[in-house]
Amino acid sequence: MYHTFFLKVVDHYENPRNVGSLDKNAKNVGTGLVGAPACGDVMKLQIQVDKNGKIVDARFKTFGCGSAIASSSLATEWVKGKSIDEALKIKNTEIAKELCLPPVKLHCSSKYLILSH
Repeated sequence: MYHTFFLKVVDHYENPRNVGSLDKNAKNVGTGLVGAPACGDVMKLQIQVDKNGKIVDARFKTFGCGSAIASSSLATEWVKGKSIDEALKIKNTEIAKELCLPPVKLHCSSKYLILSH
């Protein structure tokens, strides 16, 4: 399991998807910011929604460990093409399972959960 965790996390860490920012002044862009004082991770997640309520773009900026960056990267991939309601159903435990995060790193995926509610 550790090897799988290492490969998936390293892939998203070294090749993060959707890093950056969207126009925060655009009416169809929403921005969330969350931090975890216990470990120092900070995540900004932005989504752009079309007129039909589908998420057409997502961007993130994360300051934190490799697991936090990988979780943010994966979350942006998963929300694209979904409605806001569908995106809200994504659980941090699903992100953690996909990345094979060990229990000690589960909090790294929980920032998405906090942002989505």
